[in-house]
Amino acid sequence: MLSDQSRGSRTRNVPFAADNPPSFQEPLVILLIEDDPAHAEIVRRNLERCGIANALQHAKDGQEALDYLFHQGRYTDLASAPRPQVILLDLHLPKIEGLDVLRQIRASEELNGVPVVVLTTSASEPDVEQAYAYRASSYLVKPLDFDKFTRLIESFSHYWLTWNRYPR
Repeated sequence: MLSDQSRGSRTRNVPFAADNPPSFQEPLVILLIEDDPAHAEIVRRNLERCGIANALQHAKDGQEALDYLFHQGRYTDLASAPRPQVILLDLHLPKIEGLDVLRQIRASEELNGVPVVVLTTSASEPDVEQAYAYRASSYLVKPLDFDKFTRLIESFSHYWLTWNRYPR
């Protein structure tokens, strides 16, 4: 609630949309593109712990991510690869680097509007600049400390999965 105290009037509460985060009928689909099993597990557990209804899909390398997104290889059946509402992307991946995955996502008419949040260990300024040049939605550096990494994923969850609105 916002409080209106203008011109000496009595305080009154004005409903504020953010007081009630949006709820979704269907779970959001999150595509996690991450080659480190420990990092993927931290993300999965924290998303689960936040209690947000979502479906986490996991690609372990850049090629698998592109196969998933473009319905190739083992993902030709559309039911096995639902379109994600948000993508969490590591940069340093086997087979195809994360920046190349991001570039191909942004070149796709179907996928270029999907938010891509870079989640990587790289704090390198050239990586940050290149990710934003390819229109990353956000750039998050994974903390080395477990508790900080956990808090980062919680913050991601609250913003991208609770407060942020997605077109349906």
